[in-house]
Amino acid sequence: MGGMQDLLEGHEPHEFRQRFKTLFILVTVALSILVIRLWYLQIIKGDELKQRSENNSVRLRKIKQLRGLIMDTNGYVLVDNRPSFDILFVPNRIKNIHDVVKKLNYLYAERAITFSTNLPSAKKVKRFVPAELEKNISREKLAIVETHALDLPGVAVEVNSVRQYLAGEMMAHVLGYTGEICQEELGKNTSDEYSIGDTIGKYGLDKYFDRYLKGKSGAKQVEVNVRGQEIKVIGKIEPVPGYNMVLTIDSYLQKIAWEAMKDRAGSVVVMDPRDGSILSMVSAPSFDPNLFSGGISFEDWEKLSSDPRHPMENRAISGQYPPGSTYKLIVAAAALEEGLITPETKFFCPGSFELGNRTYQCWQKKGHGWVNLHRAIVESCDVYFYNLGKLIGVDKLARYARGFGFGAVTGTDLPREKSGLIPTKEWKLTKFGEPWQMGETISVSIGQGFNSVTAIQLLNAYCALANGGTLWRPRIVKRIETGDGRPFKTFNPEKKSSLPISRKNIDILNYALWGVVNERGGTGYAARRAEADVCGKTGTAQVIGMPEDRKARRKKIIPSRLRDHALFVCFAPYKNPEIAVAVIVEHAGHGGTVAAPIAKKIIDAYFKLKVTTQVQGSGFIAF
Repeated sequence: MGGMQDLLEGHEPHEFRQRFKTLFILVTVALSILVIRLWYLQIIKGDELKQRSENNSVRLRKIKQLRGLIMDTNGYVLVDNRPSFDILFVPNRIKNIHDVVKKLNYLYAERAITFSTNLPSAKKVKRFVPAELEKNISREKLAIVETHALDLPGVAVEVNSVRQYLAGEMMAHVLGYTGEICQEELGKNTSDEYSIGDTIGKYGLDKYFDRYLKGKSGAKQVEVNVRGQEIKVIGKIEPVPGYNMVLTIDSYLQKIAWEAMKDRAGSVVVMDPRDGSILSMVSAPSFDPNLFSGGISFEDWEKLSSDPRHPMENRAISGQYPPGSTYKLIVAAAALEEGLITPETKFFCPGSFELGNRTYQCWQKKGHGWVNLHRAIVESCDVYFYNLGKLIGVDKLARYARGFGFGAVTGTDLPREKSGLIPTKEWKLTKFGEPWQMGETISVSIGQGFNSVTAIQLLNAYCALANGGTLWRPRIVKRIETGDGRPFKTFNPEKKSSLPISRKNIDILNYALWGVVNERGGTGYAARRAEADVCGKTGTAQVIGMPEDRKARRKKIIPSRLRDHALFVCFAPYKNPEIAVAVIVEHAGHGGTVAAPIAKKIIDAYFKLKVTTQVQGSGFIAF
């Protein structure tokens, strides 16, 4: 017992005190570290961690708005919206997007379905920020994703809307298409109205009037579970749909014009000469705008962009062609207004015209004999207009052509309109560094040479002749209205200018245009109706120059892509015209043979529709 006491009072208490001191220091250090860490997390990182914590359960999600509808003049819907299902990936517990894609690929492969290869880079995927995997998926894919939701953590299906173009190819160039906004478009936007992932108009009316059609997006604050699936909505800001748009286009006439063109390349434009309203606009070949609604595939885009027929070009406003004999009315107007001729002035046509050492042929190889202005227009005598061109001169002729609206855009409500070309002496000197030659004036006087016009320019000029001299700005939109049909903005007829010729001379020209279609020998006889109410002018525009010698011309073999364009422009009825039509068919030959019958079908349909509407209501034909 005494020995034990000695031990307790000896070495053991000293060793115990040392160990206790060491342990105390360790515990103190540990507690200090813990306190410092808690201070750091609570004070320094408190706000950030609080936000992260909330992000684990609450999300702010954008609600995309519905774009406005586009309707024809009678209120029939041409463009609406349909549901679209998109697959999103929200990184949470699963960070690697490619793991999820691998699972989806496996599930798709079981049903022989392919997965989109346009995936975001793993480095660009941010935590809690939704990444788009696939857009506008099929119902079969939707069923797979919904059925295997537990096996696809972080994957969610979002319902959006995409454009549905009910008229398809028939009105693609007018209505246009939409797509996801790109970085370049975002950079041009200074109003912060757009953000990544937004839909924007890319072409046609959907582009030109995007500010009215797009509406305003909304947002909702939702609570989600660990898989990123929505549990309940905490707060919501409703989206605002876009305004609706009512066009001047008539669906019935649009369909008639489209079918009349069949598989030919070219364009048709139909207008009301009383106010410049566009009743129909066709450009062929065309494309299906619905291909762009859900994001066009690389294969489809390559097919469209590499097509040598250029199906995405709106030939009605961007196709530039020599006007051919349709230009003779401008030459006649200039000669009359300048007092260089009277309607009775005659020139002899032997079938050719000599200028220096060069011979210019008339289309009628045996010649027209002595002809006055009226017969020269009716029979489209080239020699008569060669003489007029020589009298007028290129610069004065160009001044009158511009007075008819040529050489400048018409200002219609569509992007990418081209201005055509009306040459002058100064233009050639600037462009080529060469002086103008009289022989070039001879070519210009029958609508050849450097001349180029668009279908809408040509029609607008003839509309001005039809209505007595007013040049309207062609309009394709009648009004913009709210979802419940209340007018928001109305587009009234807009006068651009007046023709630079007197009403007396306009009447002289219009009577000659009536003769083209209704008199014996008229080149536009194929457009004649029983009512004898159509006034028009044919045109045949050369794509390449032809040999002067007739035998050499007959022997020359011309490939189809270099053959003449066929043109016809007309209006009806002769007194108080209501409708005007311009038809250009590429590489089709003579205007009177090919283009005039197309215009006649449209005019026949217009007056038939007018009678039907008066008796039964609208004659709309469903797409």
